[in-house]
Amino acid sequence: MEEQRREQSRRMTIIVSKGALDAAYPPFILATMGAAMGVEVTMFFTFYGLSLLRRRLDAGVSALGNPAFRLPVGGLRFRPINLLSALPGFEGEIGDHMKRMFAKTRVADLGELRALTVEAGAKLIACQMTMDLFELKPTDLIDGVTLGGAASYLEESLHGDINLFV
Repeated sequence: MEEQRREQSRRMTIIVSKGALDAAYPPFILATMGAAMGVEVTMFFTFYGLSLLRRRLDAGVSALGNPAFRLPVGGLRFRPINLLSALPGFEGEIGDHMKRMFAKTRVADLGELRALTVEAGAKLIACQMTMDLFELKPTDLIDGVTLGGAASYLEESLHGDINLFV
């Protein structure tokens, strides 16, 4: 009986602070998997992570300053050098290439993954301070988002079994 009660009350919180395409996948994947396992999930979107809640999802990828970044091209691992990353349009091409890789391997695109997260019942909190800082309005965000601050996140995390900063 105790095990069943503990199983039903599992909770996870995730702080999402990055809005790049490659950084956006882990929190949404963890949230949907947690929800599928019966975990109550709360995601707190702050700073650049807040862009992932905008109605128009436009996450890109930057190879600039990321020494681990390697892009598979024709069976080779291509490492864009910083100089190339600074060229106009190059980062857009990297993002497009990564999206093609996702499609080829049947990985859900970010919009689909975000929709699955919402459908799974994850609670999405947009940081009010960041909203003010970036001059965003609630109407700029997808439906179902709650506004809150650090106290809102901390209140959720105090009851969390798993608290992640991704």
